[in-house]
Amino acid sequence: MTFDITHTKEKMEKSVDVLKKEFSGLRTGRASVGLVEPVQVDAYGSKVPISQVSNISVPEARLLTVQVWDNSLVPAVENAIRSSNLGLNPMTEGNLIRLPIPDLTEDRRKEIVKLASKYSEESKISVRNSRRDAMDLIKSLEKDKEIAQDQMFDYSELVLIWTDKLILRIEDVYSENEKDIVQVGWIIY
Repeated sequence: MTFDITHTKEKMEKSVDVLKKEFSGLRTGRASVGLVEPVQVDAYGSKVPISQVSNISVPEARLLTVQVWDNSLVPAVENAIRSSNLGLNPMTEGNLIRLPIPDLTEDRRKEIVKLASKYSEESKISVRNSRRDAMDLIKSLEKDKEIAQDQMFDYSELVLIWTDKLILRIEDVYSENEKDIVQVGWIIY
């Protein structure tokens, strides 16, 4: 077994990609399927993405519809949307859930900033977990005499440098989007 920094970098970069995708779902000026994609539903004994139990569409600029495939899951989907902190109020008609997109108030902006902060922190945790896994592997390789102690220090330094770089990138993405959130007519990219 050997250590490859490329694998660690890719895992860490995926955390940033996920963060950007979650931020893209925070568009509240108009409806976007990405808005509800992070919602997890209790279905069949586990948590699954809402897209695995329903079809999400945007019939109007300020309306999302969620067509739940299994009628028994409608209450679970509705509860997941309500508890997602997205500020959406589901209106259910059979197995179709309508989600009108509310106007952006000052309170709603603050909620979205909190949600963006939460997404950012989760991304940082993911990067740190990747760092921990890489450091454990490096120490294990050194302990098993597969790499020299000097290599262990070099690899460790590379992992720490890459971790710091990605944490800074996450903070930059968050701060850029935070500025946009508090302005009128914002859209997160």
